[in-house]
Amino acid sequence: MLTVKRYFPLDHQQKGAALGNGYTGELIWGGENILNISLGCANLWDHRGGMEWKEHQTFQAIRERLEAGDLAKVNELFAAQKVGDVKCPSLIPAGRLEVTLPENAELLYFEQFIERGETCIVYDLNGDEKILKFHADMTMDAAISGTGLTDDMKLQLIPARRLCRENANCPGNNKDEMELRGFAEPECFTFENGEAFFQKMPADPSYAMFYRKGKGSVTIGFRRELKSDFKSAINALPDYGKVAEESCKWWGDYWKDVPAISSESADVEEVYYHGLYKYGIMTNPEGVTPGLQGPWIEDYRLPPWSGDYHFNINVQLCNQPGFKAGKFANLKMLFDMVLSWKEKLRRNAKCFIGIEDGYMLPHAVDDHGVCMGGFWTGSIDHACSAWVAMMMADYCEYTGDSDFLKNEVFDFMRGVMKVYYNMLEEQPDGSLVLPVSISPEYRGSAIDSWGKNASFQLAAIHRLNRELLQAAKVLGMEPDPSWIEIEQKLPKAAIIDNEIALWDGLHLECSHRHHSHLAGLCPFDVIDPFADEWKTIMENTLERWYHLGWGEWAGWGMGWASQIHTRIGNGSMAELIIKLWKECFTNEGGGSQHDACYPGLTIICRRQWLMQIDGAMAAVAAVQDQFLHAQNGILRAFFGVHARTKNTSFERMFAPGGFRISGKMECKKPLSLTIEATRDALLKIQTKTSRVFEYQMKKGDTLSLIQQGDQLVIQK
Repeated sequence: MLTVKRYFPLDHQQKGAALGNGYTGELIWGGENILNISLGCANLWDHRGGMEWKEHQTFQAIRERLEAGDLAKVNELFAAQKVGDVKCPSLIPAGRLEVTLPENAELLYFEQFIERGETCIVYDLNGDEKILKFHADMTMDAAISGTGLTDDMKLQLIPARRLCRENANCPGNNKDEMELRGFAEPECFTFENGEAFFQKMPADPSYAMFYRKGKGSVTIGFRRELKSDFKSAINALPDYGKVAEESCKWWGDYWKDVPAISSESADVEEVYYHGLYKYGIMTNPEGVTPGLQGPWIEDYRLPPWSGDYHFNINVQLCNQPGFKAGKFANLKMLFDMVLSWKEKLRRNAKCFIGIEDGYMLPHAVDDHGVCMGGFWTGSIDHACSAWVAMMMADYCEYTGDSDFLKNEVFDFMRGVMKVYYNMLEEQPDGSLVLPVSISPEYRGSAIDSWGKNASFQLAAIHRLNRELLQAAKVLGMEPDPSWIEIEQKLPKAAIIDNEIALWDGLHLECSHRHHSHLAGLCPFDVIDPFADEWKTIMENTLERWYHLGWGEWAGWGMGWASQIHTRIGNGSMAELIIKLWKECFTNEGGGSQHDACYPGLTIICRRQWLMQIDGAMAAVAAVQDQFLHAQNGILRAFFGVHARTKNTSFERMFAPGGFRISGKMECKKPLSLTIEATRDALLKIQTKTSRVFEYQMKKGDTLSLIQQGDQLVIQK
């Protein structure tokens, strides 16, 4: 199993070693003889502000103002409803434990043994290497615990309120944001064996951070609504031995069923295993659904974009690895959160399109589903709803959970489609058109950032429609006539000159971080690039995409681009992009950056402090796809492997249909595949150089295939 090693100094917390339990996240960083343990909490929300959907925010009103070119009135519709000076909800920073090592000590490096969740901090003291060991507390009784401390080390607990004030002029943080949101000074306490602070929130439950120092150890705790008796809370913290034991057990269980890969590229393997380590932390089912930064919230500022849930791609990328990794309980946490907002999403749909039984999810919300407001194109991006619905359907397809499909998912998909259907108009020739639509963040929120039939939205509609038709068949229900109408009358993409466009009349004009016009290829999978009807169109579309280049891509867009190349069988580029992401979009500590680490690849490179975890998760999903992905009902193996690869393999990867699939490529030996069926299902599978192989499998069957020429044949 992978061991991650990085060298100090690490001068920003997002460069630190990442630990956590899904509720809290810790980053260990520093330099010379100062070691910092920064703690963030994934649901420490100040819920004030945001935008509740109102009756006047109708699709018709929006359309009229857009067609009139009145941007001021459009923005007026989507203004956030301030609470005092607070514009929108935000996650709030927690605090830091500063550990001062002996004066003549110097931090050297950290090692993370991800198979057991152990992080070792190695420092030099008078020529000898000394070690501090840390484990996150996966039982939630504490946050993190460490051992190896000595009596001459000094510990200081520092509240975020103080850090925000002291770092008000740091890059990306030109003001004391906690003061502006009305946070009072915390109450601080010192005890014989530790410290604590209590921070009152303006409108939400308070929080407290504290630690207990033992013999050679320290344990940090974090609690909401702990208003008194800090001494008892400190004394109740578990010791290092118990935390380490539970951590090792938790991680042993986590890795037990994770599919293994073997690649000729060490970079690919590190991206995969280190990424799945972080995925395990941030999606722990006992924790909180991860937003843009997971639980790793900075301690000295409000997080970028409030650390919220961006549903126009980012949340989806954060959760994507769970499917092929088989972490279905981790995924279910996301769906349960969204479904808990159903009443609010129904109200959004009623205000927007005037129906009682729809669901509409804006692109940026807090953990209560409250829209952040202020960005009209995101607020009307209904593909956010469709993409989540698609993921719910995928969950059912991977797991075979027909009860969840029947009781929750089918209703949600149907409600999302009803919103879309009521936005459509019939044309004189009988075709359907989506008259107002956007492509995520293209042209920002300018008055011309919309058009008819945005390809991103059309792809989302068709994928959702396909899932509805399939679900109706599984559940023994009659399909709604509107779904048949959409299938027959709505185009799958906006086409100009035999090329996929952003929307009707608009080619891709520039490099852009969202590859949304290609969403029909990935993620929505409604276009087969090898089909005769699409082959020339895709060639033309990709040629323009290549020509415009990488110059305005963000970190999370790299994994998406790799997935696109895998789907056209361009494995060499798919792998190169993963290596470039690791080189250009991860910092000295292995942290996932939104901006590139240096200029040259992209102009998005100025905010070195800006971490988003979605880039790391997109890279993991891209590696998974290189080995195995589904396209139009066909499982495709090794489509994303570099053309020069001779030896590579994957073991028991989860796949739609309930299959577990292994594959091996060995020099001078036939390519081989092993398929295990966990339920009755029709297998359709191919490699990049074979035809499609079909076989009806029964639950419990195991099938071994080898490739002979362009055929996959059963190995006797």
